[in-house]
Amino acid sequence: MPGLVNVLVIIAVIALVVARQCSARQLSGDRRWWVLPGVLLVMALREPGIVDPRHETLSVVVLGAELAVGLVTGAGWAWTTRLWRAEDGTLWSKGTRATVYVWTGGLILRAALYGLAAALGIHQGTPALMMALAATLLVRSGVLARRAAEIPQPYRGPAEGLSFRPVRKDRV
Repeated sequence: MPGLVNVLVIIAVIALVVARQCSARQLSGDRRWWVLPGVLLVMALREPGIVDPRHETLSVVVLGAELAVGLVTGAGWAWTTRLWRAEDGTLWSKGTRATVYVWTGGLILRAALYGLAAALGIHQGTPALMMALAATLLVRSGVLARRAAEIPQPYRGPAEGLSFRPVRKDRV
């Protein structure tokens, strides 16, 4: 049953992330961008079967390659996402066509790695996929947070936010 739960969690996370990526959405200044990837990582690490005990070395190599694909996909995803500030200072993001290409390339590479592992007789369970997804989301969120911090606030003018008292003529 935990395998089924893991698959459902993976599908739900991917559906949520893709749905949010396809439409313009306001980014919050929230510093908890690492929570969802962290939860996925904890879920992956609590499950047995990250490494195939019959093929430990090859399994670790495939897992490392999958994590590398996840890191590159996350970075590519973040760099192809359009970020902008509205006039009111709110930050917005939306995936671009290049983002779709990055996602597709990452999925193809992951499928190729899974196929290679299966051809070599290496068992790849859902914990490895959850770790790679966590790496993808962690890097994507981190790079987006860094990029967002570099976008300047809109210019509001010299007097905005300041209160001025009128000068009394008798005190001049």
